[in-house]
Amino acid sequence: QVQVVESGGGLVQAGGSLRLSCTISRRTYDRFVMAWFRQAPGKEREFVSIISWSGGYSNYADSVKGRFTISRTNAQNTAYLQMNSLKPEDTAVYYCAATLRTPAQALSDLRFDYWGQGTQVTVSS
Repeated sequence: QVQVVESGGGLVQAGGSLRLSCTISRRTYDRFVMAWFRQAPGKEREFVSIISWSGGYSNYADSVKGRFTISRTNAQNTAYLQMNSLKPEDTAVYYCAATLRTPAQALSDLRFDYWGQGTQVTVSS
């Protein structure tokens, strides 16, 4: 069974930084594509970033480009989201997701196979 667990959320002032982590339990030969989504109160869940299994491909929502960086270390089965220059509008529950589909397939419909429980990020003004 695959489990996805996020950590690293918290409260930060505008302009500050946070790093989220996502650890996935998997068999060593599974090549998961991993992504981050977020959902703010009263809003729909939105795509934030995606990274291929090798780490050679990544993509970002326009709203976070230049401020957020996704990375991963397959040795620890972990993906990260480094969030800099945070804004109050970044406040949301952040979810990690994983899929065995390709990044292009996943981006076409934003359907992922496994989801974490989410971690709260709150940015104060």
